[in-house]
Amino acid sequence: MGNTERSDRQDHQTIEQAIRLALKDIRFGSVEIIVHDSKVVQIERKEKIRLGSEPSTTR
Repeated sequence: MGNTERSDRQDHQTIEQAIRLALKDIRFGSVEIIVHDSKVVQIERKEKIRLGSEPSTTR
């Protein structure tokens, strides 16, 4: 196995771990994976925290 193949496999494992970590314990929200030139360059986690069970009314 060449160094490039080994590096690619490690990169894939690192990316998979980062995605799993971003998804861990999220109840409401989204995980966005940014790809550039066929490579994952960024992972964004946006989490929403819901307060109470009734919608708030502001007037």
